[in-house]
Amino acid sequence: MNFTRNLKKQLLLLSAGAALLAMPAAAQTDGGSKPFTIPEVTSWTATSGTFAMDGARASYAADDEAAARVAALLADDYKTLFGRKLKTGKGNAKAGDLRLAVKADASLGDEGYRLDVKADGVTLTAATERGLYWGTRTVLQMLEATEGATLPCGATTDVPKYAVRGFMLDCARKYIPMDYLRKLVKILSYYKMNTLQIHLNDNGFKQYFGHDWNRTYGAFRLECDTYPGLTAPDGSYTKDEFRAFQKEAAALGVNIIPEIDVPAHSLAFAHYKPELGSKEYGMDHLDLGNPDIYPFFDALFKEYLEGDDPVFVGKIVNIGTDEYSNAKKEVVEQFRKFTDHYLRLVESYGKTPACWGALTHAKGETPVKVDGVIQNWWFNGYAKPDSMATLGYKGIGMTDGWLYIVPAAGYYYDYLNTQWLYDSWTPNMVGNVTFKEGDPAVLGSQFAVWNDHVGNGISVKDIHHRVMPALQTLSCKMWRGEKATVPFAEFDKKRNGLSEAPGVNELGRYGEPSSTVLTAAEVKPGSTLAIPEIGYGYTVSFTIDGRKEQPGTVLFRSPSATFYLADPVSGLMGYTRDGYLYTFRYSPTPGRKDEIKIEGDNKATRLYVNGTLRDDLSVRTLVFNEGKDKMYYQSTLVFPLGEVGEFESTVTNLNVKNYIEQK
Repeated sequence: MNFTRNLKKQLLLLSAGAALLAMPAAAQTDGGSKPFTIPEVTSWTATSGTFAMDGARASYAADDEAAARVAALLADDYKTLFGRKLKTGKGNAKAGDLRLAVKADASLGDEGYRLDVKADGVTLTAATERGLYWGTRTVLQMLEATEGATLPCGATTDVPKYAVRGFMLDCARKYIPMDYLRKLVKILSYYKMNTLQIHLNDNGFKQYFGHDWNRTYGAFRLECDTYPGLTAPDGSYTKDEFRAFQKEAAALGVNIIPEIDVPAHSLAFAHYKPELGSKEYGMDHLDLGNPDIYPFFDALFKEYLEGDDPVFVGKIVNIGTDEYSNAKKEVVEQFRKFTDHYLRLVESYGKTPACWGALTHAKGETPVKVDGVIQNWWFNGYAKPDSMATLGYKGIGMTDGWLYIVPAAGYYYDYLNTQWLYDSWTPNMVGNVTFKEGDPAVLGSQFAVWNDHVGNGISVKDIHHRVMPALQTLSCKMWRGEKATVPFAEFDKKRNGLSEAPGVNELGRYGEPSSTVLTAAEVKPGSTLAIPEIGYGYTVSFTIDGRKEQPGTVLFRSPSATFYLADPVSGLMGYTRDGYLYTFRYSPTPGRKDEIKIEGDNKATRLYVNGTLRDDLSVRTLVFNEGKDKMYYQSTLVFPLGEVGEFESTVTNLNVKNYIEQK
């Protein structure tokens, strides 16, 4: 991808033996046809010629502060993607300028823009700063086809059909580091996805913890002063960093929706204060008959909502409310009272309250607030969308059978069915209810990743590998709604020609397809290699002349993983990532040379020694409760390369390929 192209010279200086090749250029336009972008622009009128970026200036009027901010972001991203400077400047437009302007235009709404590319200049206008920024995403993607050199002449008026285009990530059952969340925002932004819902608390399933709620994993991910000790010790966000993250996302056009999920999925709170948990429905349910739950959660929400600079920065806050029991009328009424209370509490702090739709499931008499409330419509048995719309609710479609990823769980999707979604789905389809196009009850749609199976070895890289094809596909459908003009097979091929985002390469893609991307005659201890890691579908080989190594001896390290010559526990070759340690049944033998080859994909990591398969760390099935319950344990590795450790052995003939050799 362009990350590789832009840093090529710099990377080669880091390793004289590197053989780093350029990624294939992004998809080209076909004659006078529409340029390939994600999402596809809603219209394109092609004209002849191109606009040359060499010497171009991103200009704006002296009093247009919003355009100035967007121009600065565009220039930074242009430099990151293409390694060349784009000048910015205020004042009157000149020939050869890329002119940015925010000006009133009701037809463009909050996020639309107009782009007019002529050979002697480009004009980009929008009614808002966000719309103008989305236009620059289109410009950058078009430029990827020519490595930043030219834009095809033509014009578009590009307006999204849906206001909410998003993704929900379960950060509770698997901690997702803030560094990844920031990268994820950049990716969402690059594809004009404007919403990220952060699921901040949840718990594992008790059948994987001896059917004991006290042992079952539960986590709340935010720093909490009101209840010291509530915050998960194995990974959390400080209030300051979470606040800063939301502001950073907003500057890139992405709204963060924080979610505290109650009164089900609430084991973290019952672990902290056991009397909050239900004896009848399980400790992961709050006891709705216990009056103490109200002062407890009033104080919790207050910590994040009060003040001039609250921890929850954005307009929308989600209170959860999914999957509570409806077995008894009394409990249903208690649930409705609880839901109404926290919708109103959130609104009292000046926020728009949101919740998971549950009021078909919890049908009752106790009034629940409707005006100004957003529902996540995920399963029509819990909230029938057309019935909710009749009541006056507005919804975000998240149909579980279409839009839920639960990695390696064996139910819902491991990877979304992107072809069906691309060819057949639109956001106005919510399960078996299809709204008319443009129905104001449907705000848009989100897809989701749920990390249900705590401890199954899934890594952040594994999650990302599942997210990217879904995000790129759904970006198209959430922006346009209607059927795309590019056939799916062509789209699926061309989408990989675009960057994940400027400066982001979480997939670890380098080089032309089926190529060698890095070589080194000798891997010197303490050195730095040209690429930080290689993503799934790789072969890494080297020769090792063994010496005695101490446990914990590192061969390679990246920010996401460590590969050991001698792991810190057994002294065998192995690797660690995301808090998991994996071991091969091999260790270097002093005085002996071995040819090592490691292959890795999104299912397994394999070790070959002298041409023979020594260990295959494929998916393992873990059995619980005498076979009644299963979990599929993953041993994947995005192979780390960037930093070379300190070791006694001699490592030569490093060869890194971005493909797995056929047997």
